[in-house]
Amino acid sequence: LLAGRRCVQCAIPLSARHRARHCDACLAGAPDYDATVAVADYAWPLDHLVTGLKFRAQLPLAAWLAERLGEALLAAPGALPELLLPVPLSAQRLRSRGYNQAWEVARRIARRLDIPAHANALQRVRDNVAQATLDRAERLANLHGAFVVAEPARIAGRHIGVVDDVMTTGTTLGEIATQLKRAGATRVTNVVALRTP
Repeated sequence: LLAGRRCVQCAIPLSARHRARHCDACLAGAPDYDATVAVADYAWPLDHLVTGLKFRAQLPLAAWLAERLGEALLAAPGALPELLLPVPLSAQRLRSRGYNQAWEVARRIARRLDIPAHANALQRVRDNVAQATLDRAERLANLHGAFVVAEPARIAGRHIGVVDDVMTTGTTLGEIATQLKRAGATRVTNVVALRTP
């Protein structure tokens, strides 16, 4: 569903003038993640599927998103991740929502592609202000120290796929990738349903 050439690292659309496989931002200050696989842009009508899953507990939508993401992963160049991790919610947010939408998608992809998945190897230790309300500098500061790798032995020496519903600026996924690389991950691939153009 993603049309046109995309940056292999962050999945942002590339203009016709780009000769490289990376966007200017990734070339200038490469984030710690190595690749991004996405199904589609964050736009109507698919944005309603994500918000239905995330905010209205329409859990059957996770199966549809997982099916599309499984197809996208199989079509992407390179090897599949060796372990899938969801972007974690804080304990407070998990209690109030009752489920982690990223885990609902990740566990279904794992089953479809026969890849291990783990819900708690990565943890969010701070409940931050919502990223959507902040500019880029504020997003970076907001996330500092928010994530910890609870089980580094699961991460070391492996290609990790980090599953989320939407990738907006990539700040959250960049911070997670930094923590995973510090824990010894050899490669980090974002596996996101929708990418904000």
